[in-house]
Amino acid sequence: MFVGNVRNINELEIKAPGVVNAFKKTLIGPGEGWEGWVMRLFTLKDKGNTPRHAHPWPHINYVLSGKGILYLEGDEHALTEGSVAYVPSGAGHQFICTGDEDLVFICIVPQEGDK
Repeated sequence: MFVGNVRNINELEIKAPGVVNAFKKTLIGPGEGWEGWVMRLFTLKDKGNTPRHAHPWPHINYVLSGKGILYLEGDEHALTEGSVAYVPSGAGHQFICTGDEDLVFICIVPQEGDK
């Protein structure tokens, strides 16, 4: 069993090629008892973005706040509070913050996707 508060979870800046102003908190995963899966909180600050990339695992996303774009397999999708997205395994994708406030979203992946 695990009960916590997002305010008490360390935020890590993501440092990788193509990443701009992106931060991650690992909310729940194997360390909290959820074997095989990880729920993360991403914040893209000040026009931040993830790189355009693909990987062999899917992920599920839920936007908590902000505005942005999800490029998915060459198509552009507007993101706002309440948006949901499923990115299949192997699909090229990128998240971009386009608003004046941070784009904050939950991302759930298999454990292998959170290395």
